[in-house]
Amino acid sequence: MSATTGRATLSTRTTAAGRDTLAGRRRGLAAFLPFAGPAVIASIAYMDPGNFATNIQAGARYGYALLWVVVLANLVAMLFQSLSAKLGIVTGQSLAAHCRARFPRRTRLAMWAASELAAMATDLAEFLGGAIGLSLLLGIDLMLGLVITGILTYAILLLGNRGFRPIEIVVAGFVGLIGLCYAIELFIAPPDWHGVLRGIAGPHLPDAGALSLAVAIIGATVMPHAIYLHSALMTDRVPVHNDGERRQVLRFSNIEVLCALGVAGIVNMAMVAMAAATFHPGHSDVAEIETAYRTLTPLLGGAAAIVFMASLLASGFSSSVVATMAGQTIMQDFLHLRTPLWLRRAITMAPAFVVVGLGLNATDCLVYSQVALSLTLPVPMLALLLLTNDRAVMGAFVNTRFMRIIATSATVLVLTLNILLLFSLAGIDIPMPVG
Repeated sequence: MSATTGRATLSTRTTAAGRDTLAGRRRGLAAFLPFAGPAVIASIAYMDPGNFATNIQAGARYGYALLWVVVLANLVAMLFQSLSAKLGIVTGQSLAAHCRARFPRRTRLAMWAASELAAMATDLAEFLGGAIGLSLLLGIDLMLGLVITGILTYAILLLGNRGFRPIEIVVAGFVGLIGLCYAIELFIAPPDWHGVLRGIAGPHLPDAGALSLAVAIIGATVMPHAIYLHSALMTDRVPVHNDGERRQVLRFSNIEVLCALGVAGIVNMAMVAMAAATFHPGHSDVAEIETAYRTLTPLLGGAAAIVFMASLLASGFSSSVVATMAGQTIMQDFLHLRTPLWLRRAITMAPAFVVVGLGLNATDCLVYSQVALSLTLPVPMLALLLLTNDRAVMGAFVNTRFMRIIATSATVLVLTLNILLLFSLAGIDIPMPVG
């Protein structure tokens, strides 16, 4: 048996194990594992380099006070990722494919353009994050860091040719590495656990500046590309033949979303707690990844800085892979146009090379990418709500009235905060109560 066939068999065996579960021949953890993977991939979107920068700034400036915002953002993310997975499980089609089938041509082309912009803006931030990490850790030029990051992420993407399981395992390994790194960071710089609990359980905004940061945390958490990708990942893993099997798969999916995004939430809270414990007492001006890395060495030693950078590299590599996967899904399902993997990777890498080649400020460009995400976020969120609320699409799995209220409220919350973020970035002050 060839290596290719052997590795492809891993996905085949996973599908067969999933069918055994639905037939009642597997129990417990063995029944769940074949369905684990899609939410783990989606969870990387919530641990990308953009989250690093925002969480570090939140902890450095405000200590533990904004931890409740991280928790709220994670709960909203869980809701929308579970809805996206449900759409793929129940209908066997991705969100982008439904948009193509159900919306007028001009509307879907506009949706595709906005979604492509979101995928490219996301990959700009994540690709730059990986390159910045390599540049700082190895002391190399940022352009060379981009080249190395591009080669490594392309190699990981090639695993997709061998079935869905190998790339899921690799991404899960990166998630585990990020989590391990922050467990080590918290051991090196233990937080004030009473402060952590107060920050989670006592929602408040210390000042007007905290409002802008809270808006940025939530507005950048629900990622458009992750919503598109999750539904696509659920369509061809384990075939389902009736509503009973769909309910089983949906139950496993919800468990995985809870676990995977729960880990992502814990990692994000650990980022804030580490920054609060390390930077807040005397270095509250730390606001960038590069500054955090250089500040960690004199404060906590070289080991802490290296562990921090290892987590950033794992985040940058894996999140860039996921962004490219999402871009492929968006183009293929909106336009029925399949592009070679190398071309897709080249398209998504191009903006980062332009930024570095022109000598533009990388941090400023990361901010602009978040503006693009805020502008395009309503497209998948509103489409997902319309589709999962439609009985003609979902049948017996249509959203309940309670779920409609919760999902609509979360949509209004996120969209409102994104609008506030845009106003803030434009220098328009909106008076809001704080305290």
